[in-house]
Amino acid sequence: MKYMILLYGSQQDYDVLSGQPGDRPAMTPEQVAAMHAHMEKVHRALVDSGELVDAQGLSAPVHARRVQVDGGLPVVTDGPYPETQEVLAGYTIVECASFDRATEIASGFVNPDAPGEYVDVRPVLDGVEDLAG
Repeated sequence: MKYMILLYGSQQDYDVLSGQPGDRPAMTPEQVAAMHAHMEKVHRALVDSGELVDAQGLSAPVHARRVQVDGGLPVVTDGPYPETQEVLAGYTIVECASFDRATEIASGFVNPDAPGEYVDVRPVLDGVEDLAG
């Protein structure tokens, strides 16, 4: 079965990552390199085990647009959204034997030095018949 691991962030996270200080100090180039190396290591292990389907990071919320419909007309709001609001920052899709294995994989994406950080793991539906489960 396929599972999607959803990673979250905020505009502030992207700012810190790109070297812009704010409420938190900017990440150093070494810290950014270490984060990328960690993600590469996790994804390489998934490639080696044959469990990686796809993985992508997403651009900062400042480049996002939220589309809603009001009175039948689209209403578009440009990002960024409030700094406290988390947005999808990236995803990894794995194909593995069980939800437990997908959860084990997902734990490798959570930074143990970042209290409160989390990822979500959700099964990917193959068809409408999977909705009943």
